[in-house]
Amino acid sequence: MKKCFVLALLIFCFISTAYAANFSPTKLRLSAAETIKYEFNGSNIDIPVTVTGAPAGVIFCVFTKDKSEQITDIRNGYLGWHYVNKVDTCIYYSSTNSLDIGSNNITWNGKDQDGKIVPAGDYTYYMWAYNNVDAKTKVFTAQNLRPNRGGYLEEYGPDGKPLVNPFIISGTWKWTIGNDPEDDTLRETTELVLPEGFGRKERAQFHPTDHNYLYFEIGNDDTGYLGVWKFQWVPNGAAVHQENWGEDGGVVLPVTAAGGHSNNWFSGVATDNDYLYVTHCDRTDPIVYFYYIDFDADIIKEVDMTEWWANPDDAATGAQMTGGPNNIWMRNGLAYLNSHTSCLESVANPGKALDDDDYFWVWHNDNGDYVGDHNFEEEAEKPWVCFDFNVAPYTYTISADANHFSMTPSYDMGAVSFALYAPDGTGIGYLAYAGETANLKYGNFFVDTGSAFDGIYTDNASTGDENSVNGLWYIAHDSIKGIITDQVAVEETAPAAFTVAQNSPNPFNPTTTITYTIADAGIVTIDVFNAAGQKVDSLANEFMNSGTHSVSWDASGYSAGVYFYSVKSGNFTKTMKMTLLK
Repeated sequence: MKKCFVLALLIFCFISTAYAANFSPTKLRLSAAETIKYEFNGSNIDIPVTVTGAPAGVIFCVFTKDKSEQITDIRNGYLGWHYVNKVDTCIYYSSTNSLDIGSNNITWNGKDQDGKIVPAGDYTYYMWAYNNVDAKTKVFTAQNLRPNRGGYLEEYGPDGKPLVNPFIISGTWKWTIGNDPEDDTLRETTELVLPEGFGRKERAQFHPTDHNYLYFEIGNDDTGYLGVWKFQWVPNGAAVHQENWGEDGGVVLPVTAAGGHSNNWFSGVATDNDYLYVTHCDRTDPIVYFYYIDFDADIIKEVDMTEWWANPDDAATGAQMTGGPNNIWMRNGLAYLNSHTSCLESVANPGKALDDDDYFWVWHNDNGDYVGDHNFEEEAEKPWVCFDFNVAPYTYTISADANHFSMTPSYDMGAVSFALYAPDGTGIGYLAYAGETANLKYGNFFVDTGSAFDGIYTDNASTGDENSVNGLWYIAHDSIKGIITDQVAVEETAPAAFTVAQNSPNPFNPTTTITYTIADAGIVTIDVFNAAGQKVDSLANEFMNSGTHSVSWDASGYSAGVYFYSVKSGNFTKTMKMTLLK
């Protein structure tokens, strides 16, 4: 009998262990040529692309290349829906290409969105993909918890490197991605005890270099107070207000809140690691501001956003004076802004605009292109009124991937999951996850740092099952970019005396050496770029004699992935690819 009991206990332990599996997603990955040669004669070109991990719905886009400084303060399209500034723009995007795992082709006819042949030259292409075939994968489920408009995904640790396990925080609870989805004891909470009359915005922000502390936007209905407070996160305990941070325990926003805290909308707090950013808009007066706050609790800049985010004409129809923003998301220094009350999606570049306001706005997508539009129907009671929270779509969050494609959940638009926007704000369209229904959609968030958990994270309300409003779910995603050109590559035309060798070792972790030969003495610059084309490091900018030289790059502070190094000497430049492993 004793032996039978022991055997039964072992079987029970085995079964329990087997079911207590940590979340480990199957990632989707695309690969295609970095440079594609094309004659731009209007003929079809088949672009080979390999899909691994999961089947993919792929959007193919063609953009201008290196024209951003020539594209300044332009507003066009029906009703002036599209504003772009200092950003390369989309000239073509495809419908969804359904690709299987393995080798595939995407065909482009060399024409723009209006059907005109694209002039010869250099262009950037993108492929944006998500798994539109398989069901969502459970990340965690917990009673009455879902990633709502107050949530965000933290992808980076206090050391500035991508987290091995990112975490989601929504208000006063957080979940580390990769934990056992069924073990609710792994969820952390903290209690925010506020003085009587005070409330908070759900969207908090952890301090970028110390995750023991976080910031909340705080308000008081009775006094009209609005401000930002700092707290110590106490796992499963009461958060501690850092009363010595700022004036009287926080940063007071210089706003007129005559209607009280509840009569004002604000975004919560976000950061680019240099400053904290918050927004405020008054629901009765045309007042909308974007604030920069440093970590010494000083407001160092404010930007008036009223021109875009308030409209007395909309209010006169019985809709709202302002449409937010009440959501904010940061990616590579860009601030993505939206609201469930509005048709408007906006992107700002606050760091670039610190000394030059002309760089603040990057793009806006307003009413006029169907994607995200309010009151566009022929029978609409308030035709083309944007700031109206009584009509769909309700876009409760906004998030962007590493290539700056952004998405908003789109509730009450039928069996669609989200609206997708290109890196310049072009509305690509409404897309759906597998098995989508017309039920609620609250949150869509990207993890896109090269981690084992890269993908899209969302609620599961739309499935209508027993977990329909609880927890977090995963959909595989990837996006890549390259060049389409009619030119011969630089490395084929450079003189033999100017050479750049492949870095060694490659792949590498964490250091590698770049060797190069220059024909003539002069200034040599060596820069490193990430896969999104952003410069992340400068290895040299100095006078050098002719001959062979070497320089090392220590990438211990950077995430795993593909990088490019560019060596320039005189009129000659060569760019090479390298891969960092972690």
